Amino acid sequence: MRAAVYYGREDVRIEDVEPKRVGPTGIRVEVAACGICGTDLHEYVAGPIDTPGDRAHPITGEEVPIRFGHEFGGTVVEVGSEVERVQRGDIVAINPLLTCGSCRYCQEGKYNHCTDIGTIGLSGGGGGFAESVVIDESHAVGVPKSVSEEDTTLVEPLAVGVHAVRESEMRLGDNVAVIGCGPIGLATILAAKAGGAGRVFASASRDRRREIAGEIGADVLIDPNETDPVDSIQSETAGGVDVSFEVAGGGSSLDQAVQCTTRDGSVTIISLFEDAVEFDPNPAVHGGRSLTGVFGYQSGPLGDRDYRTVIRLLADGRIDPEPLVTGRIDLENITTEGFEQLMDRTSGHVKILVEP
Repeated sequence: MRAAVYYGREDVRIEDVEPKRVGPTGIRVEVAACGICGTDLHEYVAGPIDTPGDRAHPITGEEVPIRFGHEFGGTVVEVGSEVERVQRGDIVAINPLLTCGSCRYCQEGKYNHCTDIGTIGLSGGGGGFAESVVIDESHAVGVPKSVSEEDTTLVEPLAVGVHAVRESEMRLGDNVAVIGCGPIGLATILAAKAGGAGRVFASASRDRRREIAGEIGADVLIDPNETDPVDSIQSETAGGVDVSFEVAGGGSSLDQAVQCTTRDGSVTIISLFEDAVEFDPNPAVHGGRSLTGVFGYQSGPLGDRDYRTVIRLLADGRIDPEPLVTGRIDLENITTEGFEQLMDRTSGHVKILVEP
């Protein structure tokens, strides 16, 4: 079986690997496609970061090299003897979060805050940049026939946006700003519009990403290279939006997210920052603005609420993810046509799907 194996910084190799055996509660999923995530790109450019580079991950027991890729879905082609939730032929999206089940946060049902949290395709446990993956059935979320196999690939990033909106203070009709329009920023716009946001302001420095933000429902598009987002948003809203989402991962974007909200507004931080940033808290304090960090989406034994919400929104057409997909490539070309294209700020790419 062919699969992409991560060895370290700028070292992803397409190799023949031995398919894993399906255990009693395991299933084998024939992968339809796997999306290249921003986290994958960070690992490629600067890793190991989240991948277990110098010691085995506490849940999987694996360390680099590992099979890569965590945004995937496909068709169940084999099931273990004790599998109950899915059957052969089912189309599924994969919730890749791995949790210990025993820490304080798992015991409280806050599985996405597990102290040893991991991710299939980043921490071991198989990877979606492959012809097939063997996982426990608990990670598979079934989709109806109205959701395509390819769309199962996009459930994971869309779930990040849905979770962020759900955990924010956004209410029906609220004006919203999204600072940063990469894949997760765009997913947040889709989730906010589906959740009843009023006017949505989208700030992005790349032309194509602003265009896509407009295609999926953003009402006002801002180029921060040409216009100060804070001035633009405050003038358009008589003081600021009700809720902002920081999805760019920089000091300036964090400042903008805070200052473009109205006094007593709220800021939801979704980004993972590669480096520490300088931040002046006074605008938040003086304006009574609240800041909240969010991570991932619901997972673990309590269910897949965020995944199932995304699947319902896909099924009834309230979310159309097609504009986010800017490329489809073969597994063999994952480096040159995938990672390197996404590193090129002039390429116009947002989400590239790898089809094994």
